[in-house]
Amino acid sequence: MRAPGFWSNPPGAPGLVALLLTPLGWLWGMAGRLRRRLARPVRAPVPVICVGNLTAGGAGKTPTVIALLSALSARGIAAHAVTRGHGGRERGPHRVDPARDDAARVGDEPLLLASWAPVWVARDRAAGALAAARAGAAAAVLDDGHQNPSLVKDLSLVVVDAGAGFGNGRLIPAGPLREDVAGGLARADAVVLIGGDAEAQATLARWPLLGRLPVLRARLEPLATGLPLGGAAVVAFAGIGRPGKFFATLRGLGANLVAAHAFPDHAPYAPRVLRRMIAEARAADAMLVTTEKDAVRLPPAFRAEVMALPVRLEFDDPDALAALLVRVTRG
Repeated sequence: MRAPGFWSNPPGAPGLVALLLTPLGWLWGMAGRLRRRLARPVRAPVPVICVGNLTAGGAGKTPTVIALLSALSARGIAAHAVTRGHGGRERGPHRVDPARDDAARVGDEPLLLASWAPVWVARDRAAGALAAARAGAAAAVLDDGHQNPSLVKDLSLVVVDAGAGFGNGRLIPAGPLREDVAGGLARADAVVLIGGDAEAQATLARWPLLGRLPVLRARLEPLATGLPLGGAAVVAFAGIGRPGKFFATLRGLGANLVAAHAFPDHAPYAPRVLRRMIAEARAADAMLVTTEKDAVRLPPAFRAEVMALPVRLEFDDPDALAALLVRVTRG
């Protein structure tokens, strides 16, 4: 789905639709609290590091997971990723094989993460972590599991997009929140706040509860790929949580966006849609550019026609992240 516009309204002015839907949000919150209260979480035989967020949609969890897998690998810790595999049909536990699996089976994020570490798709996250441990994982990085009560987490990081914050501050469907901010932060060990200085300061001022936890500031930085984007004509498309962020990144690199097509998060790309965008790019003598996550969802026949711009998460204070990892991995 695509997030409704009123989800982005300021907390003090959520809008009429949000006010009318607020009682349903209360029910959503009650159901989540009941689920967590009745859960009997499993303790995995290896440390479990959870990367989650409090809102529906993209906040930067996948780049955060990649950064954690890289940091753990640099310390000689064989970490595996465990994910639900949103958008795929596989229930698992299933170890992702990039040579055989596609996004329709395992989802786009697992295919992207598989370039960095072994990845397990499992609707039952506890079963996925146990499968990873049996396969030799020394740590499990849980992608998007903050609201999942089936596993004991040794370290829980809540990722916050500084540009979006928590939207209008209401629970689904009245707003973007999966759970109330206070309750979600109470189960977290640290916040990863992604965005520029002005955005981050505004979010911290609007949501002072964030300051009760260690806040790890970070930014998404595009990699130098050799793409000649400066002054180049570009037709861009993205089906991620906030496509506008990707389009802004391209403009920041000097690209001239002749068209920008936003699709719902995890949306599959029909061949007719891709053919239309390819024709549009050719007619404008432009490059067709998308994100890494979108690129893995493309049918193989179209991948040569599309360029992917990778981004990586850079922490302002890498030592602060390292200290948290040392605490839970004992080394």
